Amino acid sequence: MAPGENLQVLDALDVAKTQWYHFTAIIVAGMGFFTDAYDLFCISLVTKLLGRIYYHVDGAEKPGTLPPNVSAAVNGVAFCGTLSGQLFFGWLGDKLGRKKVYGMTLMIMAICSIASGLSFGKEPKTVMATLCFFRFWLGFGIGGDYPLSATIMSEYANKKTRGAFIAAVFAMQGFGILAGGVLAIIISASFDARFKAPAYEVDPVASTVPQADYAWRIILMVGALPALLTYYWRMKMPETARYTALVAKNAEKAAKDMSKVLQADIEAEQQKVEHISQEPGNSFGLFSKEFFCRHGLHLLGTTSTWFLLDIAFYSQNLFQKDIFSAVGWIPPAQTMNAIEEVYKIARAQTLIALFSTVPGYWFTVALIDRMGRFSIQLLGFSMMTIFMFALAIPYEHWTHKDHRIGFVVLYSLTFFFANFGPNSTTFVVPAEIFPARLRSTCHGISAASGKLGAIVGAFGFLYLAQNKDKAKADAGYPAGIGVKNALLVIGFINLAGTLCTFLVPESKGKSLEEISGENEDTYANESTREA
Repeated sequence: MAPGENLQVLDALDVAKTQWYHFTAIIVAGMGFFTDAYDLFCISLVTKLLGRIYYHVDGAEKPGTLPPNVSAAVNGVAFCGTLSGQLFFGWLGDKLGRKKVYGMTLMIMAICSIASGLSFGKEPKTVMATLCFFRFWLGFGIGGDYPLSATIMSEYANKKTRGAFIAAVFAMQGFGILAGGVLAIIISASFDARFKAPAYEVDPVASTVPQADYAWRIILMVGALPALLTYYWRMKMPETARYTALVAKNAEKAAKDMSKVLQADIEAEQQKVEHISQEPGNSFGLFSKEFFCRHGLHLLGTTSTWFLLDIAFYSQNLFQKDIFSAVGWIPPAQTMNAIEEVYKIARAQTLIALFSTVPGYWFTVALIDRMGRFSIQLLGFSMMTIFMFALAIPYEHWTHKDHRIGFVVLYSLTFFFANFGPNSTTFVVPAEIFPARLRSTCHGISAASGKLGAIVGAFGFLYLAQNKDKAKADAGYPAGIGVKNALLVIGFINLAGTLCTFLVPESKGKSLEEISGENEDTYANESTREA
């Protein structure tokens, strides 16, 4: 790329010092991920309570649980909605502009969070059907936030700290998990103190107080608050200069908007914008041969690594309940009442998040612009592979009571290196390496591939990890391959992710136009004419 040939407004953004508007953008963009994590965290608590409330069986030794098909629907429908939203809003963000559809995703999340808590009906089927309907659309809104937030942050940031800013948006998930856990602890503790109830084994019916039906609804509805609080600020954000100049081809508006943001005089270069837009290399579409030649391997790299990462990441969540029970963090369900069970699970998951998940996110934020995206992703996948094989190969060793703490440590480290690794970088890289006119779409495709992996991980492994003896499998599930073999499969998936990382280019310290090859035809032609 020839020096000095880029648009002045884009150069100004690339070299801008870190300012207050950068932090405002991180918070405003990150609230979508805060809500996303809050909702996904809380639903695991809510499903336990729903099972007790709506699927109680008189005379049963253990409390009621959601049937496998209902559990899969309640948890999986949001993933399906997210996948759809990532594809739709990713495409729409490139067609209409990032800002025009940005507020829409937040309002969908807010409305559907409230509606999920208001799920109506007296019969279990009615309540579950209503809950699933609104959770699909909640996921649809959450899905739209992935490509839009990543693209907006990458196009606002300077090239020196861009990776940290995009990763910080994604790291807001960590605070969402913590907020969900803390709120669930507060609500369950308050309800348990106000409405005393015996353990299930003492009185199965009285162990679930009628007021418990309000607890799960409050937990879900509170997720709307962060979305509503940031809606105004999203509407105040100007369109990104890269979209306005390179896609909408309005140099004057791009210069005017960024002059206010950067508090500097920026020249509108309409003639240069028109010149750039007329070059053949700046007009090819997603399904063109030109895109396939330039970015085909890059898109394969971002989709495959995100897909493999999410299979491993979401399947690991399946083993949490066994680990918590093994170390005594969660007593057997029949020894607790319904509200107490919510409290114990929330406390255990919050501890895992506080000491494993959240630090991993912020290690990435601190080091991504020093180490680079490629190094962090390669390190993360490699360590996840090592730790997963360390858990799987001597699995019988870890099942002994004296060795369970070691199992928990290794298990926690896989989460740490997932977040200080591919869980963060797979979000960052697709927002940097594609041209502006296709950036949101390609990020949406990459994210949707990841969510497909999440569906495979969360539900495929739910069946796969069942005991080989059908009599010992969970109620309603067929026989599987066992936990040890399931862990081995996850290890090989992490290894495949390590190899696919080599398809992804490094983007540290470069401008977005330099990484994507955007405008390079313009510079080449101008250099030829000068020669």
